Amino acid sequence: MLVQLRRTLSRSLSSVVYRVALAMKPQVIFVLGGPGAGKGTQCAKIVETYGYTHLSAGDLLRAERTRVGSEFGQLIDTHIKDGKIVPVAITINLLKKAMEETMLLDREKFRFLIDGFPRNNDNLQGWSSVMEDKANVKFVLFFDCSDQVCIDRCLERGKSSGRTDDNRESLEKRIQTYLQSTRPIIEQYQQQGKVRTVDASRGVDEVFADVKDLLEKEG
Repeated sequence: MLVQLRRTLSRSLSSVVYRVALAMKPQVIFVLGGPGAGKGTQCAKIVETYGYTHLSAGDLLRAERTRVGSEFGQLIDTHIKDGKIVPVAITINLLKKAMEETMLLDREKFRFLIDGFPRNNDNLQGWSSVMEDKANVKFVLFFDCSDQVCIDRCLERGKSSGRTDDNRESLEKRIQTYLQSTRPIIEQYQQQGKVRTVDASRGVDEVFADVKDLLEKEG
């Protein structure tokens, strides 16, 4: 009887903790820029310095496409290889799940960097319809550098990354997708006064010095 009561209380407590964790609204910074702009590198430094949780839409998709039993694996693989944007419902579901799991494990982990998203208007509309009341987007952190710098960096990265999309053919497609689909999203946020731009053409430490100034100013 006592054991059963303890189990019931434990389940009830777990349920309360779960609901409290999900009731907290995640604070989100979208991190955007061309392929090779240094989003992942800078996010890693922000995590180390400020304790944010870094969620890469691309990394989540790449993990999902190789996950055994994934119903979306083949579709994701084809889209990534072709430099196309994966359907928004899949990406948002992965992001939402990752945020919920993070906050459930640690209630203090409510600040998120989401990089590589939203990448087009469909992404933006999908986020607005599913997450608008569930997360607070503070601003967009935009790493700005030339297309050539992006290509050169990705080709160099491709020598050791093992990523199937770090080749010239895929990169040219990704750059075009970025220019046609993602830049208009950045411009939309700029009109709302919610874009913070950093010159990403410089070295890692120089870029991060500007990022630190920006984050400390934003609070």
